[in-house]
Amino acid sequence: MMNNYELMVIFTPILSEEEYAAMQKKYVDFIQENGGVIVHQEPWGLRSLAYPIQKKTTGLYWVLEYQAPSDLNARLTVQLNRDEQVMRHMITRLDKYAVEYNAKRRAGIQQNAIQKEFDNLNA
Repeated sequence: MMNNYELMVIFTPILSEEEYAAMQKKYVDFIQENGGVIVHQEPWGLRSLAYPIQKKTTGLYWVLEYQAPSDLNARLTVQLNRDEQVMRHMITRLDKYAVEYNAKRRAGIQQNAIQKEFDNLNA
């Protein structure tokens, strides 16, 4: 059975844009190769940390929503723990209300982006 999950990863801030994109692709590919389906991914970019991790005060955040069998998370956690570029990660199982909320939020973000683009064209 496929469950809905959200993965949040904080990568080390010393990654270049290309390395940051490659790390995202690495984990997307891992999930897909192990029977998961990517629902949505959202790179948040460089953000300040609430407290220093490994003497760093910033990190590159990335959020991934996916569907997968529950046994995939154990293998994914092993991969994340082995990766030196990952400072922290968290996998959360989403219930039907969280899935619905995320879908509405994404639709709202897309609508806002379309409206801003329209406003810029008319300005």
